[in-house]
Amino acid sequence: MEGMAIRLQGLRKAYGRTEAVAGVDLEIADGEFFSMLGPSGSGKTTVLRMIAGFEAPSAGTVELAGREVTRLAPFERNVHTVFQDYALFPHMTIEQNVAYSLKVRKVAKAERLVRARAALAQVRLEGLGRRRPSELSGGQRQRVALARALVGRPRVLLLDEPLGALDLKLREQMQVELKAIQREVGITFVFVTHDQEEALTMSDRIAVFHQGRIEQVGTPAEIYERPATPFVAGFVGTSNLLSGEAARRLVGAPGTYSIRPEKIRVLKDHAEFGEPEHATATGTVAEVVYLGDATRFLVDLDAGGRLTAVQQNLETSAEDLSAFRGARIGLRWHRRHAVRVPDAP
Repeated sequence: MEGMAIRLQGLRKAYGRTEAVAGVDLEIADGEFFSMLGPSGSGKTTVLRMIAGFEAPSAGTVELAGREVTRLAPFERNVHTVFQDYALFPHMTIEQNVAYSLKVRKVAKAERLVRARAALAQVRLEGLGRRRPSELSGGQRQRVALARALVGRPRVLLLDEPLGALDLKLREQMQVELKAIQREVGITFVFVTHDQEEALTMSDRIAVFHQGRIEQVGTPAEIYERPATPFVAGFVGTSNLLSGEAARRLVGAPGTYSIRPEKIRVLKDHAEFGEPEHATATGTVAEVVYLGDATRFLVDLDAGGRLTAVQQNLETSAEDLSAFRGARIGLRWHRRHAVRVPDAP
């Protein structure tokens, strides 16, 4: 199919009696930054390895650019994989590392050099080609691994938790840079991660994996604002789930509802309860968690259940907040922010 980089149909992978991937159907468009998100053991990395050709499916098919490649070897597929461990050759210069795959393919030396330098420029490492890997920072080595993948001009780039070894600040910086690089080179990126913030930050679309299946595919806003299952609501961001009697009393209808903590306002004055478009609840603060720029309130509701609310610390300090523990408070949210979550199949 024109415009489709990857199509997976009925993809399964079993190891003995354990089914790691239990029937995945998925289409990823050309030029898309697509993330496969899920906890350890959810099947996302196994799916990536089947796309790359490192694992053979127990059933189902893999298509790349409309061509079935299910039984082809990795080197016969126009894809490249970037792993968390950069696997750079320590005795080679950065340019030599980047050009190595071209050398194996017997590309002429002059062309290898031109393409290696162009790939290094794409990842903002111009002028560092003569250094060794040991002379670079972790973030720079990660970009070298990316340049080495890009130099072969793959149709699809597969990234298996590539930022996992970096510290928090560097990881956040690389998230922004990686998305910018993907926009510039224009090829399809398929990114595997267990970090929901990472997926929300970079992706055009996300597939949320759970127990070998895809629970939901959508844009970051769709996944976050309109979770399709209770698992997605709980895994992607912090979510509150109201159900049973608490849902009937607070939402006014039976079912399970997701309310994001940042949508809930903490009220100190019950006179603020007024507007009909808002739902309200009362309860007791079970715990207060100071986060620096914000505070998380865990509130045991009089209606039953518990809600988490997040409030920015605009005028309060950690010392002020300690007085909330055990206090009676009110909560308010707009009724449209209580999103009905379909029951799990």
